[in-house]
Amino acid sequence: MVTHQIFVENIKCDGCVASIKENLQQMKGVTAVEVYKGEQKVCVSGITLEKQELVKKLAELGYPEKGENNFFSKAKSFVTCTVEKFS
Repeated sequence: MVTHQIFVENIKCDGCVASIKENLQQMKGVTAVEVYKGEQKVCVSGITLEKQELVKKLAELGYPEKGENNFFSKAKSFVTCTVEKFS
């Protein structure tokens, strides 16, 4: 088992946390996901996990790795967060 810690941007609320968990838990090999809103940190555990695949998925959701943020990512995270709140 391996655990990756990824520091990301744009985690604003519990909706963001829920969206990240839900989406990452659907990835092959993932056994656990913890999201630390205050630290802007995502910890993912599982078998044969590639960190770059996790980083890519987080960026697709609007939560890019620290230092990689842009307007598009901010907007995407807002939409992802809002959708999760109304689900």
